Amino acid sequence: MEVTHSDIRIGPDRIHDDAPVWIIAELSANHAGRLDVALETVRAAKRAGANAIKLQTYRADTITLNVKNEHFKIDQGTVWDGRYLYDLYEEAHTPWEWHKALFDEAQKEGLVCLSSPFDPTAVDLLEELNCPAYKIASFEITDIPLIEYVASKGKPVIISTGIADDQDIQRALEACKKQGNHQIVLLKCTSSYPAPIEKANLAMIPDMRNRFGVLTGLSDHTLGTAVPVVATSLGARVIEKHFILDKNLGGPDAGFSLDEQEFSEMVKAVRLAESALGKVDYSLDEGKINSRAFSRSLFVTRRVEAGETIGPENIKSVRPGYGMHPRYWDVLIGKKFNTAVEAGTPLKAEMVEGFREE
Repeated sequence: MEVTHSDIRIGPDRIHDDAPVWIIAELSANHAGRLDVALETVRAAKRAGANAIKLQTYRADTITLNVKNEHFKIDQGTVWDGRYLYDLYEEAHTPWEWHKALFDEAQKEGLVCLSSPFDPTAVDLLEELNCPAYKIASFEITDIPLIEYVASKGKPVIISTGIADDQDIQRALEACKKQGNHQIVLLKCTSSYPAPIEKANLAMIPDMRNRFGVLTGLSDHTLGTAVPVVATSLGARVIEKHFILDKNLGGPDAGFSLDEQEFSEMVKAVRLAESALGKVDYSLDEGKINSRAFSRSLFVTRRVEAGETIGPENIKSVRPGYGMHPRYWDVLIGKKFNTAVEAGTPLKAEMVEGFREE
C-alpha cells in the first residue's frame, strides 16, 4: 500500500523517506525525581546526537487507581514485579510543573520536545506548551477515546504497537483518520523490559508500512545498539530509545536505557547504516569508471600478422580493461586481423576485418 502521508513535519524537522532517521531520546523516568537531572539529560541528549527528547505526561492518579489488591500488583515477569502500579507511577512520573522548563531547555538546545500523554488532561497541558507532536504509548493503543482526542489537535501522532494485533493497529489508525489526521507513524515495539533481541521481529517494520500505508519506525527496549541499526536498514524513519544521564541514578527504566556514550554510539551507527544504504543507482560515477581499468577485456597474446585468423591461441580475456568487452568473444572467433599487432596490445574493433562494435 502506498504511504498516504509520507512527509511529516515536527517542529523544524521533517520525517520522510529521503530525510535522515529521526532519533528520539526517551527521558521517561530517568530523572531520579530531580529537575536538575532532567534538564541535564536534555542537554546530554543533544550532545549525543538525538533529534528529539520525549517526556511522559501523567500522574499516578491519571493512569491507575491507588488500590492495593492483586489486580494492581505487577506480576508479569518484568523488572517491576511485586510493586503496585500506583507506587511505580508515583515514583516514575515527570512532575507536570517541570514540563515548561523541560520544553524551554529543549528549545534552547535545538531539540524537539514531545510527550506521551496518558489522559485528556495531559493533552491539555501539552497543548498549552505547544507540543509539536504526540506519542501514543504501547499500552494506550486500545484507548481509542484518548487517541481521538490526541488526533483532534492536528499534530503528528506516533503510535507504538508493543501489545497490539493488526485489529488494534487498524482501530488506532481509524481513530486518527476520523479526526482528519493522517500524520501518523507506527513504531514496532516489543513491550518487554528489557526486550530479548530474538523477539524484536523487525521484519514487521516494512510489513506495517505496506499493510497500513503509513511511515514506520522502532521503539526499542533491547540492550545495545544492534537492533536500531537493523531497523534503519529495513526502512525505519523514526528510532526511539530510552536515555539516561548516568545508570548509577537507578530508577525503573535504568536497566534498559542508554547513557550518553552508548546513545552517541547508536546515533553514529545509525548514520553509518544510512550512509551505507545510499540509493538505487546503476549509473557509473567517476570512481566506478576508474575502477573498470581492473576489469577483464580482450588482449592480443602474441604477435599476429594481417590476415591471421582470430582464435583462443592469439587473444584472451584478461585484466586490465583497456581492450574490447569480453561479450564479443564468440563474435570475434574466426574473423581476421586486418593489421599486424604486437603481443600485449588491447584488442580494438578497428583491428578486426569487417567488424563494427555495437
